Amino acid sequence: MLFRFKVPSQAREDEVTPRELFLTRRSAIAGGAALMAAGGLPAFPGLAKAATFQVPTTVSPQDPKLDAPTPKESATTYNNFYEFGTGKTDPSERAGSLRTSPWQVVVDGEVAKPMTFGIEDLLKFPLEERVYRLRCVEAWSMVIPWIGFPLAELLKRVEPSWTARYVAFQTLADPAQMPGLRSPVLKWPYTEGLRLDEAMHPLAILSVGMYGEVLPNQNGAPVRLVVPWKYGYKSIKSVVRITLTREQPPTAWNLSQPSEYGFYSNVNPDVDHPRWSQANERRVGEFFRRKTLPFNGYAEEVAGLYKGMDLQKFH
Repeated sequence: MLFRFKVPSQAREDEVTPRELFLTRRSAIAGGAALMAAGGLPAFPGLAKAATFQVPTTVSPQDPKLDAPTPKESATTYNNFYEFGTGKTDPSERAGSLRTSPWQVVVDGEVAKPMTFGIEDLLKFPLEERVYRLRCVEAWSMVIPWIGFPLAELLKRVEPSWTARYVAFQTLADPAQMPGLRSPVLKWPYTEGLRLDEAMHPLAILSVGMYGEVLPNQNGAPVRLVVPWKYGYKSIKSVVRITLTREQPPTAWNLSQPSEYGFYSNVNPDVDHPRWSQANERRVGEFFRRKTLPFNGYAEEVAGLYKGMDLQKFH
């Protein structure tokens, strides 16, 4: 059974991706995700040998003509993944050392049924392709066709307690695989967090693929969070632990530079970073800058989560 819902940012499948390419990709490998889940693909290969998914497209940007997907080459070679270095090309050049199988995600904390999910378990969730904008705090952006499922579906499995108010996330921290961990640029392991109602919002997903293929290592393989209305660093990569908590959890960038990186980190053109404006952004692959949209263009869907909050103070 497919998990479908209508939101104002929905567009037709053949508007988001050229129809010929879309149909070709959809038919490339019948049941690709099922094959992976059944063990037909024992590991997540690199981008050059990536497996293909067969999934429906259900959510897309408001203006598909304006928001054409970023070329895959750009999206997979211009990245932030500090575990592999601080340069934009470091992840694509160094992330080949990351071993993505076997992989487990522990879900614990304020829950009735703590569980551990292998990557093969995550692939059994109904997968969809969702074309989301990704807005980086450094004022550049992309449009990426992610493959994944709502984070809420996983959280429902563990039955959050009435005491749970937040969700904390943790990235793998293995210096043998991740050379960037030798640098003190952040407090490792990388951590992030959401309020529980944010985590349960249907736009927040766990992604296992992009561009019809499994996630490349440099983009957060084998599973990452995608929260499209927040700055990109909130969409934590290579997740190994999800913990439901009573108190607001510490997050890597907030610990490092609290005056610059707040807990909420909603995309807000009216709240500048101390070192640059957030009023405009540069879409990767484009020459001209464009205006930054409140909540990254998803205000109609998510603004209600913050009704009554001072979004200047709680940035």
